[in-house]
Amino acid sequence: MEVTGLKEFGRKQVQTKLMKGLLDLIVLQLLKTRPMHGYQIITEIRRNFRVYFGPSTIYPLLNGLEKKGCVKSEWNLSNKRPRKVYRLTVEGQKLLNFTEDSVNFICRKLALEAEVITATPVLAQE
Repeated sequence: MEVTGLKEFGRKQVQTKLMKGLLDLIVLQLLKTRPMHGYQIITEIRRNFRVYFGPSTIYPLLNGLEKKGCVKSEWNLSNKRPRKVYRLTVEGQKLLNFTEDSVNFICRKLALEAEVITATPVLAQE
């Protein structure tokens, strides 16, 4: 996405700020595709969005989502290294649907507002 007049640093800041606000949604969306452990989630976010959120951000978020009943975790002991694997619950799917609907509503409103602004004639200044 090219934004005229916005330097790379500023663009990255805006993207990171938006990502932080939508991080719950992003994590739930990732877990919708398949169960994952925390490091997989961190890696997928970095690969897909080119933004790094480390363990100190992701694990508290996952714990909070688990307390709300949106994700469920269980230990996978079948590998050398035990991993806590998270999966989306029915409650998490409901939250994901609501959040997606809310984001889509906001985007539609912004698009309509932009149309109104560009369609409004500018009065000639005397």
